[in-house]
Amino acid sequence: MMAANSVQDANGYYCGPIIDAHHHLWDLSNCSHPWLSADKNQTGALSRNQLPEQYLIASVGYNVIATVHIEAGWDPANPFDEITWLDSLQRPDWMAARYVAHAQLAKPNIANLLDRYTAHPRVTGVREIVSKSRKAASEFEQMDDPDWRRGMEILATHDLSFDLLIMPWQFGAALRLANDFPQTLFILNHCGAPIDRTQAGFDDWKNGLCSLANAPNIVLKVSDMVAYDQKWTLDSLAQVVLTCVDCFGADRIMLASDHPVETLYATFDSTYIAFKTILKHLSGSDLYKLFCANAARYYKMAETQILDPTHGNISC
Repeated sequence: MMAANSVQDANGYYCGPIIDAHHHLWDLSNCSHPWLSADKNQTGALSRNQLPEQYLIASVGYNVIATVHIEAGWDPANPFDEITWLDSLQRPDWMAARYVAHAQLAKPNIANLLDRYTAHPRVTGVREIVSKSRKAASEFEQMDDPDWRRGMEILATHDLSFDLLIMPWQFGAALRLANDFPQTLFILNHCGAPIDRTQAGFDDWKNGLCSLANAPNIVLKVSDMVAYDQKWTLDSLAQVVLTCVDCFGADRIMLASDHPVETLYATFDSTYIAFKTILKHLSGSDLYKLFCANAARYYKMAETQILDPTHGNISC
């Protein structure tokens, strides 16, 4: 563990190493991302290739020493092809050092797919987006479906985490899931989606988030806050970030960009400036956990491997 005082500048801002625990890459010429190709009116980052070069440009000036690539909606008929594609990219070895791959747990061939993922040295987890509108979740909650849960039972026999993207009205189902599969690490994405910004909606999200924190096998990713706060201010982001820290504590939170999706309403730069400003009151050791060490732990990157002094400065 690095010395706490080596990761803060004279004004208290974090300036140590960063592991970006959530970002995406894609090449539109592959025609392998149905959600991107289906809407021809996509603009901004969603209408352009997002390759290692674009990530390097966006993150210039930040001491990003490792990243985690999260499945980007690849054609579900051939999910392992995304892993093969990622492996083929020319990029620094620290970029996409770990993969969270796509898996549909109710598929009959899920065991074979999870075996292939487990054998790959960079795959440490899987994700299947299970977020639903309030009405859809009330009619059919995927996390309670017996076929889907049979896939989760198979996942639980593998050394893989599950990235969980849900809405606040699904928190009860997520807590049941975590309690029923205590050996699986669940990584809650994007602050648990605080989408309802009324006081009542915010309170419901906060109370539900703190309930989820009671499950020791759930950790939280603070990422793409602007997706649910498109007219954001530093104060509005702080309300969410500090609530997350209050509920989960510094040992169970990872910070991440969700690049390039966050660029619909912010930038990589403004995202990390916000993190550094909002959290500057914390101790150096807690900041180091949030910006770097927790991601190394939960996505299985040994610190002896990632904190290589030949890769930029690791202290201020």
